[in-house]
Amino acid sequence: MRPYLSVGEIVGVHGIRGVVKVRSFLDTDSIFGVGSRVFIKNAQGLSKACTIEWAKPHARHLLVHFEGFTKKEQAEKWLGAAVLAERESLPPLAEGEYYWSDLIGLSVYEADGRRLGRLENIIATGSNDVYVVCDGRRETLIPALESVVKEIDLEGGRMQVQLPEGL
Repeated sequence: MRPYLSVGEIVGVHGIRGVVKVRSFLDTDSIFGVGSRVFIKNAQGLSKACTIEWAKPHARHLLVHFEGFTKKEQAEKWLGAAVLAERESLPPLAEGEYYWSDLIGLSVYEADGRRLGRLENIIATGSNDVYVVCDGRRETLIPALESVVKEIDLEGGRMQVQLPEGL
């Protein structure tokens, strides 16, 4: 398993003092507590260790102020960056729960062995998550329900599903 997990994404800048808007991928925001240490990594591979000075909810996101970020321009350089945390610093999961970043990238198969594609994204809908599976030509949306997802094998890199009628 990966030692660092993606726990959010920087989706915007708030104000002129270097505050960023973060879309959290976690059910809890405890990882964004004062003094917590995270890493940010942009699409170009540039990364930076950051300590959280403060964080608070704002609409559907979190406003986060990293130590040393004092200007809007500093924050803008990190738009779209992943927010990573050490796996050990995250709260333990209950049986049958998974971090999104552990699931993204799994190969998804139907019960008969037919490959549907790769799990590319997860959409939080409120009632249940939806897995976005792509095979290059087609995108399949799969509800993350026990009745649909039959097996998850993180070490084997695969997920087995039983699609509902009509999918």
